[in-house]
Amino acid sequence: MKFYLSVLATITSLFLHSQDIQGEIKSQKNTPIENATLYNLNNHSHIHTDEEGKFILENTKIGDTIRISKLGYIEKKITIQSQSYLSIQLENKIFSIEELIVQKNIKSFQTIAEIDLKTNPVNSSQELLRKVPGLFIGQHAGGGKAEQIFLRGFDIDHGTDVALDVDGMPVNMVSHAHGQGYADLHFLIPETVQKIDFDKGPYYSNKGNLATAGYVSFQTKKTLDHNLISLEVGQFNTKRTLGLFNLINNEKQQFYVASDYQKTDGPFSSPQNFNRFNFFTKYNSKIDNHNWFSIALFHFKSKWDASGQIPQRAVDSGLIDRFGAIDDTEGGTTQRSGAIIKYEKEIDDKTNLKNTFYYSYYDFELFSNFTFFLNDPINGDQIKQKEKRNTLGFESILNKKYNINNLKTTVQYAVGLRNDETKNSELSHTLNRQITLTPLQLGNITETNYFSYINADFNIGKWLINPSIRLDYFEFEYQNELVSRYKTQTDSKTVFSPKINILYQVNEQLNIYSKSGQGFHTNDTRVIVTQSLNKTIPNAFGTDLGTNWKPSSKIWLNMAFWYLHLGQEFIYVGDEAIVELGGKTERKGIDFGLRYQFTKNLYFSTDFTYTLAKKLDAPSNENFIPLAPKVTWVGGLNFISANHFTMAINSRYLGNRPANENNTIIAKGYFITDFNLSYQFGNGIELGGMIQNIFNSTWNETQFATESRLQNEMNSVTEIHFTPGTPFNGKFFLRYKF
Repeated sequence: MKFYLSVLATITSLFLHSQDIQGEIKSQKNTPIENATLYNLNNHSHIHTDEEGKFILENTKIGDTIRISKLGYIEKKITIQSQSYLSIQLENKIFSIEELIVQKNIKSFQTIAEIDLKTNPVNSSQELLRKVPGLFIGQHAGGGKAEQIFLRGFDIDHGTDVALDVDGMPVNMVSHAHGQGYADLHFLIPETVQKIDFDKGPYYSNKGNLATAGYVSFQTKKTLDHNLISLEVGQFNTKRTLGLFNLINNEKQQFYVASDYQKTDGPFSSPQNFNRFNFFTKYNSKIDNHNWFSIALFHFKSKWDASGQIPQRAVDSGLIDRFGAIDDTEGGTTQRSGAIIKYEKEIDDKTNLKNTFYYSYYDFELFSNFTFFLNDPINGDQIKQKEKRNTLGFESILNKKYNINNLKTTVQYAVGLRNDETKNSELSHTLNRQITLTPLQLGNITETNYFSYINADFNIGKWLINPSIRLDYFEFEYQNELVSRYKTQTDSKTVFSPKINILYQVNEQLNIYSKSGQGFHTNDTRVIVTQSLNKTIPNAFGTDLGTNWKPSSKIWLNMAFWYLHLGQEFIYVGDEAIVELGGKTERKGIDFGLRYQFTKNLYFSTDFTYTLAKKLDAPSNENFIPLAPKVTWVGGLNFISANHFTMAINSRYLGNRPANENNTIIAKGYFITDFNLSYQFGNGIELGGMIQNIFNSTWNETQFATESRLQNEMNSVTEIHFTPGTPFNGKFFLRYKF
């Protein structure tokens, strides 16, 4: 009898022995919930779900109680009944900072991004980028051109030093007709965005070319929260229509379509005639518990007229007003279409493989006139920049978890490829957008980037150590069509980028981190193949020392001191088809962010940055970096009530900054405040309005120190040329959700 009891006890012990429990956490709309916390009340261990909402509970027994929590969802407790796969749904509730804990995560801005997207949703493609603390944008060509970007002491132009991607597809265009890294995000419909992931500095091995000042990654929704029809109307003949429709939405499959059309004339004396059409659709399939597949298709097309950048002297003399134009035949057309395919396979409970494939076709034509009659006193200096581009690529990532003597390690092994081929990349001198006077540059570009990286997370007690290394190999080819016999020039480059990030988790209210690493941005292929020097791909070395701190239940703080050094480079100026010596630069500063929940429904946010930027190879009185932001500040109050009433007031400040190397010309700063208000009725109808620049401030959205000559002038003048910022204007919207 004792023998049988002993056998029964052994079997029972084996059955109750701690094992690994797998599962996933989703919202009521079948959307994966990332970064949800699962806390074992019996052994006090905890984990977080990954970006697909999946988890593995290690050392968990049948009978253990698990507490599941996530910001913006009702907390749930479950008791483990068996070893079977768990599928758990959480219900929505009002967002509360009080429930946040400071997590052991090296991505220091992840929580900030989550708070901001919950408390102050985006309403336009421009606002998507403004979600990054300290990132400022400016439009200076009629609304259809990609925005100019400023971040961490960089005038990034249109994307040279910040890497953007959507669902793993790069947005930036290398060797673009207008400028290196040109990033036009206008194909992304804001209402389809599920998550914005961003960080600053060259510290992440999965972000390669152009990720020097930072990166911004957008993840679109797996399924829509609801169907939506929306109509917006506003001043300056502004209109927008939007439709979002779930076609399939169940546990196995999700399929939706989204489309919008918008137009405006803007506040300019010469109407912008701007219009843009967007279409996006996404299909997801859960083949089984171990295989997932998705495909997204997109198309966008835009055309516009522009008043360009006008000289201050033309306004001061009364020749034109602030919203006038010297050459109102500027403008352009652009379109982008493509597909993003993802396949994920769970090989075992410690290993999964993620594959992303993408393809896009791009067409671009832009007419600009920056100098008016400086070079051609008869016809003027208008230029055309044009290209057609095919981009394709893939990335395969193998994630592997190891547990060695209680040392938890996650390793990423990745390989990938990106290929860009442009046809007839052109720069020409034109007249009135109709006549090509002189071709200045014409050729075909092929640029291929092969890459791989290894990234590891070592969890040792309260420490998280994240070393990584990235290897990039580039092939460049340029075929010049302006020579009598096509001349093909080629080159290749290899770049190593080591990085290491360290975090110490003091407790659930405080962590301290340091980040350091090398990154880079490539220059235009037309620079690489013509320059024999080694610095055509400049390295960027950066380091951050910062903290995430929750000093009370309603306050979240983030602060970092940082330094970034950019090596010697040669810059291709697409507007003039010339190469300029960039030189070495140094930037350092402080970032500070605060999120505070006054009451259950009232949220306050603010971000402040202070930056010192200088050129290292120039004399002290000529070492200023033109347009580099020194002081930025944003702040806002957002009210979200349980009865569907929302209100927000948000301000942004960009301080004065040098417009030239010796600081004799100043780009004036601005302080702008916007206001949003809406109410959702019980039947799904939402009515609201938005007012931009409620104090009707006079401000310049973009500014440049430019040498130009007007038609009636004998000599050229170098001074501020600007695009005026939007004056007081309002728009109203009516939305129906079903």
